[in-house]
Amino acid sequence: MSLLFILSLVIYFVHISIISTRSLHMLQQNRYNRGYRYIKWILKNYKDNFLNLNLLFFIFLLTIFNDTLNGLSPYLFIIICLFLTYVFISNRRKEVAKLPLKYTARIERLIITNSLIYLIPIIIICITYDEEYQSIYYLILGILSFINYFILILANFINRPVERLVGLHFEKQAKNKLASMTNMEVIGITGSYGKTSTKNIVYDILSAKYNVYKTPQNYNTPFGLMITINNYLDKYNDYFIAEMGACKSGEIKELCDLVKPKYGILTRIGLAHLETFGSEEAIQHTKFELIESLPSDGIGILNGDDEKQLSYHLKNDCQIIWIGIDNHKVDCYAKDLELTYKGTKFNVKFKDDKKEYEFNTKLLGRNNIYNILGGIALGKALGMKISDLQKAVKMIAPIEHRLSMSKYYDINLIDDAYNSNPMGCKMALEVLSMMPGKHIIVTPGMIEVGPKEEEVNREFGLEISISKVDEVILIGAEKTKPIYEGLMKGKFPNEHIHILNDVMDAFPLMMKLKDQETYALLENDLPDSFNEK
Repeated sequence: MSLLFILSLVIYFVHISIISTRSLHMLQQNRYNRGYRYIKWILKNYKDNFLNLNLLFFIFLLTIFNDTLNGLSPYLFIIICLFLTYVFISNRRKEVAKLPLKYTARIERLIITNSLIYLIPIIIICITYDEEYQSIYYLILGILSFINYFILILANFINRPVERLVGLHFEKQAKNKLASMTNMEVIGITGSYGKTSTKNIVYDILSAKYNVYKTPQNYNTPFGLMITINNYLDKYNDYFIAEMGACKSGEIKELCDLVKPKYGILTRIGLAHLETFGSEEAIQHTKFELIESLPSDGIGILNGDDEKQLSYHLKNDCQIIWIGIDNHKVDCYAKDLELTYKGTKFNVKFKDDKKEYEFNTKLLGRNNIYNILGGIALGKALGMKISDLQKAVKMIAPIEHRLSMSKYYDINLIDDAYNSNPMGCKMALEVLSMMPGKHIIVTPGMIEVGPKEEEVNREFGLEISISKVDEVILIGAEKTKPIYEGLMKGKFPNEHIHILNDVMDAFPLMMKLKDQETYALLENDLPDSFNEK
């Protein structure tokens, strides 16, 4: 075995180690293939993933049948490995990752397993080496590199028993810690959308009187809750607010079995993750797993303006507090709404109280009133005074990426970049329309609404066309075709529609399109796994 051949194997392994960072990144963003999300992403993006420069490895088909080229195969292999590695690194440096790869313990274990999968054929080749088959060895290694995304699926599958054992260890640790914290009670929050906003709002309201801890960022999975409990909760906490997410039936129940909430807030039930749930009925039943897991002395807060909540036959005898805006037969409703570009004012009426109470907030949009009502209803049930609730609501901080305001030079940005939904999109357009000056919307549309994705995005385009929007910037030519169709149906001027493939290109374009006073709505920001080239 020549030193040149050994060098080529070393360079190949370094190449694999580097290019595997992208497949690891996509696997992490697709929740480690929960609901086969990662596999669906691979197949959906097959052109970008496979019809690319990696096809160069198949140049070795020539070396198998050509004696002259056979002697050059080590040189060609090294050149191709180095070239593809250079191109990969160059492209990655140009990318602006919205959520970079996090080198967690799980990712580190996957790196080890993935490396071993590639080392095994390399070791076998070294043991059984025959110079006559050198080109075939290179072809095999080239194919393994070409199917790197699928190799990681195998690594993820191999690691499942280990991850299960790790999960059981952290689960036991979390349950024991919660059991020891007898003075603390858990508040669960779930829904198709509005979970994180409601979590932050409830936290701000209850913190006016109590020592409260909430799950950070989007820690709404079993591991996310375990990490929060094991690393951050302490004996001085009165309440723990646990955001609960799900992609399929039974996942909310799993979270409830872990943290055992006494209180639960169900925001709204919509189409989010319809593809993985399979049906709207499955979504409805799964979201109600929170309310049906509450103890008999617990309290569930439901939305009386949500038909999917009103129509559900609840299998629990715990206390239910209904909130609403349009429905005045509920226990707590908002009326006399004043929605402006500076904030929101509304009055709250309680079923058992003849008085009305005025509330003011810096938060924008009608949906945030529902989220605040949930916090008000729970705070009152937990013994907070109305005056304290009013002060707390007034002090609620704007929530990042959820209709929060910021500046890009002299352009006013309305950041609603977190994953969109049909109701949220409509409300965001209403907020934009309230603003003085020129209106621009930047959007890639809605995702994860299953077979209705094209339909809801087409309707979104129609909504934009009848709203007070002056310029539309669509991100992703393929992804936004339904929005474009909706815009055309609504006779929106074609010359005011701009189509880009990278959201970062939208900012210099906005500078060209801006007026003396301009408001730009950033409606949804797709994960890196949805980027179009």
